[in-house]
Amino acid sequence: MLDFWGIRKNFIGQIVLIVAMNLLQLSWSWADIYQYIDSEGVVHFTNTPTHGKFKLILKEEIIEREDRKEEVTKGERVQFAADLPYEKFDPFIWRAAEKYGVNYALIKAIIKTESDFNPWAISKAGAKGLMQLMPKTAYAFQVKDSFHPEKNIEGGVRYLRYLIDLFPGNLYAVLAAYNAGENAVLRYRGVPPYQETRRFIQKVLHYFQYYHQEPKPNFSALRSK
Repeated sequence: MLDFWGIRKNFIGQIVLIVAMNLLQLSWSWADIYQYIDSEGVVHFTNTPTHGKFKLILKEEIIEREDRKEEVTKGERVQFAADLPYEKFDPFIWRAAEKYGVNYALIKAIIKTESDFNPWAISKAGAKGLMQLMPKTAYAFQVKDSFHPEKNIEGGVRYLRYLIDLFPGNLYAVLAAYNAGENAVLRYRGVPPYQETRRFIQKVLHYFQYYHQEPKPNFSALRSK
């Protein structure tokens, strides 16, 4: 069985099979996000709650991301040097990749595309930080400070994991949903006809191939933390 979202050496070769899938086969419905914390403190997210203990934490509006008007609130920012080398974020990316089973190079490609590794980035729509989290998404995935690199990456990868589970085996749909919102993908039964979203997908795939070819950093010391 293809473990597309694990960290595999033959990942590049496998991507061709995934991106060629027919996006018109999607059949999901309204994609609100529900949360449930079990007795062991593990947080579960789903768009299809199976019991009454799940609570609605994010109700998505059917509206394109570029048209969303969110008020950007001023919060306390953790101070990081403006010239912080990009590789300083790599341990945070690696830790989140390991924790949520998402490919390290894919996460890095999304960050490069979204913010160019600028932890203070804010879009016109109000998306913030390295992985450009919208305020509602940050709240849903428990990110209190979107300008904190490690917390932003943690929340962004959790959201990415949610989208992977929502659109299993379909990278185009996952990336389109990350950019335009999952409801846009559901409504169009595939990648929506937005130039911004299609450019986003192309850029992420381009950077993904680049970062996949980079020598893997040695983060083994982080496994025990």
